Amino acid sequence: MKKILITGSTDGIGKLAAIELARAGHQVYLHGRSMDKLSKIISEVKATSGNKNISGFVADLSDLNQVKQLEKEIIGQIDVLDVLINNAGVYNTPTATNTDGLDLRMVVNYLAPVLLTEELLSLLKQADKPRVVNLSSAAQAPVNLDVLAGNKTVSEQQAYAQSKLALTMWSFHLALQEPDINVIAVNPGSLLNTKMALEAFGNSWSPADKGAQILFDLAVSDNHQGITGKYFDNDQGSYGDAHPDVYNPSKIENLISATQTLLNQ
Repeated sequence: MKKILITGSTDGIGKLAAIELARAGHQVYLHGRSMDKLSKIISEVKATSGNKNISGFVADLSDLNQVKQLEKEIIGQIDVLDVLINNAGVYNTPTATNTDGLDLRMVVNYLAPVLLTEELLSLLKQADKPRVVNLSSAAQAPVNLDVLAGNKTVSEQQAYAQSKLALTMWSFHLALQEPDINVIAVNPGSLLNTKMALEAFGNSWSPADKGAQILFDLAVSDNHQGITGKYFDNDQGSYGDAHPDVYNPSKIENLISATQTLLNQ
Protein backbone atom coordinates (compact mmCIF):
# COMPACT_ATOMS: atom_id res chain seq x y z
CA MET A 1 0.00 0.00 0.00
CA LYS A 2 1.34 3.40 -0.99
CA LYS A 3 0.42 6.78 0.45
CA ILE A 4 -0.60 9.03 -2.42
CA LEU A 5 -1.58 12.71 -2.44
CA ILE A 6 -3.45 14.11 -5.44
CA THR A 7 -4.09 17.84 -5.70
CA GLY A 8 -7.23 19.01 -7.45
CA SER A 9 -8.94 15.67 -6.91
CA THR A 10 -12.57 16.65 -6.29
CA ASP A 11 -13.42 16.33 -9.99
CA GLY A 12 -11.96 15.51 -13.39
CA ILE A 13 -9.11 13.09 -13.90
CA GLY A 14 -7.81 13.69 -10.38
CA LYS A 15 -11.00 12.29 -8.88
CA LEU A 16 -11.10 9.36 -11.31
CA ALA A 17 -7.47 8.50 -10.62
CA ALA A 18 -8.14 8.69 -6.88
CA ILE A 19 -10.98 6.16 -7.23
CA GLU A 20 -8.79 3.73 -9.18
CA LEU A 21 -5.87 4.08 -6.77
CA ALA A 22 -8.25 3.54 -3.85
CA ARG A 23 -9.66 0.44 -5.54
CA ALA A 24 -6.12 -0.88 -5.80
CA GLY A 25 -5.81 -0.60 -2.02
CA HIS A 26 -3.67 2.50 -1.65
CA GLN A 27 -4.11 5.17 1.00
CA VAL A 28 -5.24 8.22 -0.93
CA TYR A 29 -5.24 11.83 0.22
CA LEU A 30 -7.54 14.10 -1.76
CA HIS A 31 -7.36 17.86 -2.05
CA GLY A 32 -9.96 20.49 -2.88
CA ARG A 33 -10.81 24.15 -2.37
CA SER A 34 -14.09 23.55 -0.53
CA MET A 35 -14.53 21.49 2.64
CA ASP A 36 -18.14 20.66 1.69
CA LYS A 37 -17.19 19.33 -1.72
CA LEU A 38 -14.09 17.57 -0.42
CA SER A 39 -16.11 15.77 2.26
CA LYS A 40 -18.64 14.60 -0.34
CA ILE A 41 -15.92 13.31 -2.66
CA ILE A 42 -14.11 11.51 0.18
CA SER A 43 -17.37 9.72 0.99
CA GLU A 44 -17.93 8.93 -2.69
CA VAL A 45 -14.42 7.53 -3.17
CA LYS A 46 -14.79 5.38 -0.06
CA ALA A 47 -18.15 4.03 -1.20
CA THR A 48 -17.09 3.46 -4.80
CA SER A 49 -13.77 1.81 -3.99
CA GLY A 50 -14.61 -0.01 -0.78
CA ASN A 51 -11.44 1.53 0.67
CA LYS A 52 -11.78 3.41 3.96
CA ASN A 53 -8.21 4.78 3.92
CA ILE A 54 -9.26 8.01 2.23
CA SER A 55 -8.89 11.49 3.69
CA GLY A 56 -8.11 14.96 2.43
CA PHE A 57 -6.97 18.54 2.79
CA VAL A 58 -8.52 21.90 1.91
CA ALA A 59 -6.62 24.81 0.35
CA ASP A 60 -7.06 27.39 -2.37
CA LEU A 61 -3.87 26.96 -4.41
CA SER A 62 -4.23 30.44 -5.92
CA ASP A 63 -3.20 31.77 -2.49
CA LEU A 64 0.41 30.84 -1.76
CA ASN A 65 -0.14 31.49 1.95
CA GLN A 66 -2.78 28.76 1.92
CA VAL A 67 -0.30 26.49 0.12
CA LYS A 68 2.15 27.05 2.99
CA GLN A 69 -0.56 26.23 5.51
CA LEU A 70 -1.46 23.12 3.50
CA GLU A 71 2.15 21.94 3.70
CA LYS A 72 2.11 22.28 7.49
CA GLU A 73 -1.14 20.31 7.77
CA ILE A 74 0.19 17.52 5.55
CA ILE A 75 3.49 17.25 7.42
CA GLY A 76 1.55 17.20 10.68
CA GLN A 77 -0.58 14.26 9.59
CA ILE A 78 1.63 12.18 7.26
CA ASP A 79 5.01 10.69 8.11
CA VAL A 80 5.84 9.36 4.65
CA LEU A 81 4.58 10.15 1.14
CA ASP A 82 5.16 7.65 -1.66
CA VAL A 83 3.57 9.59 -4.52
CA LEU A 84 2.66 13.23 -5.08
CA ILE A 85 0.48 13.98 -8.10
CA ASN A 86 0.37 17.71 -8.84
CA ASN A 87 -2.87 17.58 -10.76
CA ALA A 88 -4.66 20.80 -9.78
CA GLY A 89 -4.97 23.24 -12.65
CA VAL A 90 -7.01 26.16 -13.94
CA TYR A 91 -7.69 27.69 -17.35
CA ASN A 92 -10.77 29.90 -17.17
CA THR A 93 -11.01 32.00 -14.01
CA PRO A 94 -13.47 34.68 -12.79
CA THR A 95 -10.52 37.00 -12.13
CA ALA A 96 -7.21 36.98 -13.97
CA THR A 97 -4.98 37.52 -10.95
CA ASN A 98 -4.77 36.63 -7.28
CA THR A 99 -4.53 39.11 -4.41
CA ASP A 100 -0.78 39.41 -4.98
CA GLY A 101 -1.31 40.49 -8.59
CA LEU A 102 0.00 37.22 -10.04
CA ASP A 103 -1.73 35.45 -12.93
CA LEU A 104 -3.94 32.71 -11.48
CA ARG A 105 -2.80 30.16 -14.05
CA MET A 106 0.84 30.80 -13.19
CA VAL A 107 0.11 30.43 -9.49
CA VAL A 108 -2.15 27.37 -9.49
CA ASN A 109 -0.52 25.50 -12.38
CA TYR A 110 3.11 26.27 -11.56
CA LEU A 111 4.08 28.20 -8.42
CA ALA A 112 1.80 26.26 -6.07
CA PRO A 113 3.05 22.81 -7.11
CA VAL A 114 6.65 23.99 -6.90
CA LEU A 115 6.12 25.36 -3.40
CA LEU A 116 4.14 22.32 -2.25
CA THR A 117 6.59 19.78 -3.65
CA GLU A 118 9.68 21.46 -2.26
CA GLU A 119 8.17 21.54 1.22
CA LEU A 120 7.08 17.89 1.01
CA LEU A 121 10.47 16.56 -0.13
CA SER A 122 11.21 15.44 3.42
CA LEU A 123 8.14 13.15 3.35
CA LEU A 124 8.92 11.86 -0.13
CA LYS A 125 12.48 11.01 0.91
CA GLN A 126 11.08 8.74 3.64
CA ALA A 127 9.51 6.53 0.96
CA ASP A 128 11.23 3.56 -0.62
CA LYS A 129 10.76 4.56 -4.27
CA PRO A 130 9.06 7.97 -4.27
CA ARG A 131 7.46 9.50 -7.33
CA VAL A 132 6.30 12.99 -8.31
CA VAL A 133 3.91 13.30 -11.24
CA ASN A 134 3.40 16.81 -12.62
CA LEU A 135 0.51 17.62 -14.94
CA SER A 136 1.81 19.26 -18.07
CA SER A 137 -0.09 19.74 -21.31
CA ALA A 138 0.24 19.56 -25.07
CA ALA A 139 -0.13 23.36 -24.83
CA GLN A 140 3.32 24.69 -23.99
CA ALA A 141 4.65 28.17 -24.76
CA PRO A 142 7.93 29.96 -23.91
CA VAL A 143 7.81 31.42 -20.41
CA ASN A 144 7.88 35.20 -20.21
CA LEU A 145 9.36 36.03 -16.81
CA ASP A 146 7.42 39.30 -16.71
CA VAL A 147 4.20 37.30 -17.03
CA LEU A 148 5.38 34.97 -14.27
CA ALA A 149 6.11 37.95 -12.01
CA GLY A 150 2.75 39.59 -12.73
CA ASN A 151 4.30 42.51 -14.60
CA LYS A 152 2.74 41.68 -17.95
CA THR A 153 -0.70 40.42 -18.94
CA VAL A 154 -1.36 37.86 -21.68
CA SER A 155 -4.40 35.87 -22.80
CA GLU A 156 -5.71 32.94 -20.76
CA GLN A 157 -4.48 30.56 -23.44
CA GLN A 158 -0.97 32.03 -23.39
CA ALA A 159 -0.78 32.11 -19.58
CA TYR A 160 -1.96 28.51 -19.40
CA ALA A 161 0.55 27.30 -21.99
CA GLN A 162 3.38 29.21 -20.31
CA SER A 163 2.46 27.81 -16.89
CA LYS A 164 2.52 24.26 -18.24
CA LEU A 165 5.91 24.70 -19.89
CA ALA A 166 7.23 26.24 -16.67
CA LEU A 167 6.06 23.18 -14.71
CA THR A 168 7.66 20.86 -17.26
CA MET A 169 10.97 22.74 -17.12
CA TRP A 170 10.94 22.66 -13.33
CA SER A 171 10.15 18.92 -13.40
CA PHE A 172 13.35 18.25 -15.32
CA HIS A 173 15.25 20.50 -12.90
CA LEU A 174 13.81 18.67 -9.88
CA ALA A 175 14.78 15.31 -11.36
CA LEU A 176 18.41 16.44 -11.50
CA GLN A 177 18.31 17.94 -8.01
CA GLU A 178 16.67 14.89 -6.41
CA PRO A 179 17.99 11.77 -8.19
CA ASP A 180 16.34 9.43 -5.67
CA ILE A 181 12.87 10.71 -6.58
CA ASN A 182 11.28 9.72 -9.88
CA VAL A 183 9.88 12.90 -11.48
CA ILE A 184 7.68 12.75 -14.57
CA ALA A 185 5.85 15.53 -16.40
CA VAL A 186 2.81 14.25 -18.26
CA ASN A 187 0.42 15.51 -20.88
CA PRO A 188 -2.59 13.42 -19.77
CA GLY A 189 -4.28 13.88 -23.15
CA SER A 190 -5.60 16.76 -25.19
CA LEU A 191 -9.15 17.98 -24.61
CA LEU A 192 -10.21 15.25 -22.23
CA ASN A 193 -13.86 15.25 -21.22
CA THR A 194 -13.37 17.28 -18.04
CA LYS A 195 -15.04 20.33 -16.54
CA MET A 196 -11.96 22.47 -17.21
CA ALA A 197 -11.71 21.52 -20.88
CA LEU A 198 -15.44 21.90 -21.50
CA GLU A 199 -15.49 25.34 -19.85
CA ALA A 200 -12.47 26.45 -21.85
CA PHE A 201 -13.21 24.96 -25.27
CA GLY A 202 -16.79 23.68 -25.22
CA ASN A 203 -15.89 20.22 -26.51
CA SER A 204 -13.65 17.21 -25.90
CA TRP A 205 -11.70 14.67 -27.91
CA SER A 206 -11.21 11.82 -25.45
CA PRO A 207 -12.83 10.43 -22.29
CA ALA A 208 -11.48 11.61 -18.95
CA ASP A 209 -10.67 7.98 -18.10
CA LYS A 210 -7.75 8.19 -20.54
CA GLY A 211 -6.08 10.82 -18.35
CA ALA A 212 -6.95 9.05 -15.10
CA GLN A 213 -5.41 5.80 -16.31
CA ILE A 214 -2.05 7.36 -17.14
CA LEU A 215 -1.98 9.07 -13.73
CA PHE A 216 -2.64 5.68 -12.12
CA ASP A 217 0.12 4.04 -14.16
CA LEU A 218 2.69 6.78 -13.53
CA ALA A 219 1.91 6.66 -9.82
CA VAL A 220 2.21 2.94 -9.16
CA SER A 221 2.99 0.84 -12.25
CA ASP A 222 6.30 -1.03 -12.33
CA ASN A 223 6.55 -0.03 -16.00
CA HIS A 224 7.51 3.49 -14.94
CA GLN A 225 9.74 2.65 -11.99
CA GLY A 226 13.21 4.17 -12.25
CA ILE A 227 12.24 6.62 -14.99
CA THR A 228 12.87 10.26 -14.13
CA GLY A 229 13.35 13.61 -15.84
CA LYS A 230 11.12 12.57 -18.73
CA TYR A 231 7.96 13.81 -20.45
CA PHE A 232 5.11 11.37 -21.09
CA ASP A 233 2.85 12.39 -23.97
CA ASN A 234 -0.44 10.54 -23.54
CA ASP A 235 -1.64 11.76 -26.93
CA GLN A 236 1.05 9.46 -28.30
CA GLY A 237 0.91 6.93 -25.47
CA SER A 238 4.65 7.08 -24.88
CA TYR A 239 7.54 9.13 -23.58
CA GLY A 240 8.52 11.84 -26.04
CA ASP A 241 10.01 15.26 -26.55
CA ALA A 242 8.64 18.24 -24.70
CA HIS A 243 9.11 21.87 -25.78
CA PRO A 244 12.75 22.70 -26.72
CA ASP A 245 13.06 25.08 -23.75
CA VAL A 246 12.86 22.06 -21.43
CA TYR A 247 16.31 21.06 -22.69
CA ASN A 248 17.86 24.53 -22.42
CA PRO A 249 19.89 24.78 -19.15
CA SER A 250 20.21 28.57 -19.24
CA LYS A 251 16.45 29.09 -19.67
CA ILE A 252 15.76 26.64 -16.85
CA GLU A 253 18.27 28.45 -14.64
CA ASN A 254 16.60 31.80 -15.34
CA LEU A 255 13.17 30.30 -14.61
CA ILE A 256 14.27 28.72 -11.34
CA SER A 257 15.93 31.94 -10.19
CA ALA A 258 12.80 34.00 -10.95
CA THR A 259 10.62 31.37 -9.31
CA GLN A 260 12.62 31.35 -6.06
CA THR A 261 12.54 35.15 -5.95
CA LEU A 262 8.74 35.09 -6.14
CA LEU A 263 8.34 32.29 -3.60
CA ASN A 264 10.68 33.98 -1.13
CA GLN A 265 8.78 37.28 -1.13
